[in-house]
Amino acid sequence: MRNGQLSRRNFLRCLTVPLGHLLSAAKASEQRPLVGAIRWDAWYAPNSSVTEAVRESLAPAEYNWRLPFFARKQNDASIIFPEATQAEIDLEIAQARFSGIDFWAFVAYDKIDPMSLALHYYLASSKPGSSLRFCMFTELGRWGTADRISPLVDEHIELMRQSKYVKVLGNRPLYFLGFISKQIVNDRWGGPLRLRTAIKEFRRKSVHAGVGNPFIVLAGPLNELSTWSVLGGDAVGEYAISKEVTAGKYAELTRVAEMGWNTLLRARLPVVPTVMAGWDRRPRIAHPVPWEKTQKPGVGIDRYFDTPRPNQLASHLSRALHWIKSQPAKSQAPAALIYAWNENDEGGWLVPTKPCDTSRIQVLHENLNSGDKNQNPGCVVSR
Repeated sequence: MRNGQLSRRNFLRCLTVPLGHLLSAAKASEQRPLVGAIRWDAWYAPNSSVTEAVRESLAPAEYNWRLPFFARKQNDASIIFPEATQAEIDLEIAQARFSGIDFWAFVAYDKIDPMSLALHYYLASSKPGSSLRFCMFTELGRWGTADRISPLVDEHIELMRQSKYVKVLGNRPLYFLGFISKQIVNDRWGGPLRLRTAIKEFRRKSVHAGVGNPFIVLAGPLNELSTWSVLGGDAVGEYAISKEVTAGKYAELTRVAEMGWNTLLRARLPVVPTVMAGWDRRPRIAHPVPWEKTQKPGVGIDRYFDTPRPNQLASHLSRALHWIKSQPAKSQAPAALIYAWNENDEGGWLVPTKPCDTSRIQVLHENLNSGDKNQNPGCVVSR
C-alpha cells in the first residue's frame, strides 16, 4: 500500500468482503464511518418551475419506472408530484432509517425556496426516536460574494444548533461547501485568499455561537481540485463523480468513482468518498431543465451508465468504507456520501420508486443494520 492507495491484491480482496461483515466489525469497534445521502428536493412543489421541469423530464413512459414512489399518474396518463406533506416526509425518514444510512445532506436553498420544503418538514417531524440526522451541502455560488455574504451562511449556523444536526470528531458540525470552481472563486470572491478569509470567519462565528468548529468538506468539481488547496478546508469530496462515456456498465462508473477518490488524495486532506448510486441523465437530455443552459435537446443521449443492481450498489459502498479505513489514521474521513437519495432524473437514487421498489433501501438495511429486525416501512403514506 502506497500513498493511501489500495494495492491490486487488497482491492480485489475488498471486492469479496461482504458488506455486512465489514460493517459489523466496524460497528463493534464503534469506528465505522458515517454514511450519508444527498437530498436534492425538486419533487415537492407543484407549479414551481423546478418541479415542473423534473416532471417533464420523467413524464415519458420509458422513464416512469424511475419516478419516486409518491408520484401519481392521472387518468390521461400524465404525471403529477403532489405537494409535500408532513406524513410523506415522515415516511421518507422511516425509509432512510430502515436503510441504515446515518444522515441526509440537504442541498441548501433559501428558507422560502420550494426546494427547502422537505427540509422544513424534516425539521418539524415529531416521530419519536428518529436517529436520522442531517447536514447541509451548499453550493459556493449561494454563499454570496466577498462584499456581500449571503444570509444563508448565518441560517446554517442556526441550523447547526439543531439536536439532529450531524456532528463528527466530537462536537464538529459536518458541512459541505461544493461546486467550487476557479471562475466562481475569482469572479465572486476576488481570488482564493478572500474566500479563505470568509471560511475562517464562518468558523469563528460558528464557534462563537456555541455550535462548534465546523468540519468543512470542500467538494467538486474534481477537475478544479487545485483551486481548493489554500481555502482551509478539513476534507475534500465530490457531489457526483462521473465522466461522459458511451453506454458504460455500472462497474465502469464505480471504477471511475473509485479512481476519483484517489485523485482527491492529492489535496493532502481526508477524503469523503462519494458512492455513486447511478448516473443516467437521459431524461434531462431529452427534455433539458432550465438551469442547465448549455444542454441541447438530445445531445449526448447515448452517454449514460447502466442502472446498478442492488448488490452492486452495496459492494460499491463496502469498498468506500474499506477505502476510508485503508488511509493513515490521521487522514481518515469520518463519513462517506452516497449520490443520492433522490436525484432520480439524473440516475442516482435510494428513495423507493413506483410502484414500490424498495430494493435499494432493503439491501443497505441488510448490510448496514446488522441484526436490526425493523420492518421495511413500504410506500404507503399514512393519512
